[in-house]
Amino acid sequence: MNNKTKCTITLGVICALLTAVSSWYTIVYNNSRFIVPMDLSTYVFKVQDLPMLISGVLLALYSVYLVVLLLKSTTTSRRRELALQSTRTINPKLGLLGFLGFAGFLGFWTYSLDKTIFPFVFFMFFGFFGFFYEGKMSNTFMDERYKENKMKAQNVANKTSLSIIFLAVLVLGRGRFMGNLEYTLIAFVIVAALSIALEIFLSQYLLYHYDNEGQLNESEE
Repeated sequence: MNNKTKCTITLGVICALLTAVSSWYTIVYNNSRFIVPMDLSTYVFKVQDLPMLISGVLLALYSVYLVVLLLKSTTTSRRRELALQSTRTINPKLGLLGFLGFAGFLGFWTYSLDKTIFPFVFFMFFGFFGFFYEGKMSNTFMDERYKENKMKAQNVANKTSLSIIFLAVLVLGRGRFMGNLEYTLIAFVIVAALSIALEIFLSQYLLYHYDNEGQLNESEE
């Protein structure tokens, strides 16, 4: 583990601890401000708000930092692929990011609080489980067989995902789901997010499966 990775993990732990401490403080001493839904149009600053404001800003900056790192890593890996004709290097443990998809279940809670449905979008992160299979194929030489398998896997994944979304449009587009238009929207967002996650995961899983199946057949011959 290099120094940059250690620094990133350390910053994440610090941000998480600061957020936890500030949340405890505002619950105990500040009437849970910024924890429970607030009307920001009538917001008046209080000194007691500083812990939550500071931790919130730091958490937002850390999130932006992670996005920048991911974009830089992706760009560097793509350039390496073009130069060396081999797949990028990915740690299979990144597949653990797929557990972020469970944050989508928070949507049921936020909807019951203030009709917010955005957390359902997090179901897309289930697709990150595909990083496990991509990591197991790091530094694989992209020969003709690999390219054919990749195209085949992407075609199957795309068709599967689009078929699910198509069926969802047919079913949900007929009228109110459970007699409620809001439930119809929620159902469609969930299905669309899960379909995207399936496409991301399935393209990597099938590529891994096809490539290993091809190697097994060659060894038997």
